[in-house]
Amino acid sequence: MFDSVNNWVIRSFLVIGAFLALLISFLIVADVVGRGLFLKPVQGTKEMVQAAVVLICFLQAAYAIRSGGMIAVDMFITRLSTRPKAFIAFFGSLLGVGFFFIIFYGGIDLAVRSWVSGEFEGEGALRIPSWPARFMVVLGSALAITQYLILSWHAFRAILDPGYKEDFFQASSH
Repeated sequence: MFDSVNNWVIRSFLVIGAFLALLISFLIVADVVGRGLFLKPVQGTKEMVQAAVVLICFLQAAYAIRSGGMIAVDMFITRLSTRPKAFIAFFGSLLGVGFFFIIFYGGIDLAVRSWVSGEFEGEGALRIPSWPARFMVVLGSALAITQYLILSWHAFRAILDPGYKEDFFQASSH
């Protein structure tokens, strides 16, 4: 049950992030065309792109972790046997948990303050609220922590039992 809900959430976030990237690309094209042909850029493009990049990154981080898409030096890891690979994956996932926990913990207060104070980006005609991006950092970090914990569990099991899923880097991508 947890695994199916988890998969649904991170895949939904992946799709939302991809759709947002598509929308932002159209906005950038409109801004360039407006600036070049009509000398009228789309107001607020900088602020919208700035917020969207943060949203896209944190919407898609959990899927990148779950699918094994995070950076790894495969040239060295593939030459190792299961137990050393598992140990490296376990240690790396704990580092990932720590890294995203720092972001998560540090972002909670900023997100709440942004919501309460009505913080925004931009001046003039278009003002973009900051809280959606700040809350996405917190939520995306929490999902990333979850994915790293799942990966660390698979790696730990592979340390104890070298016969456990040889492909534990991808163990939770299905």
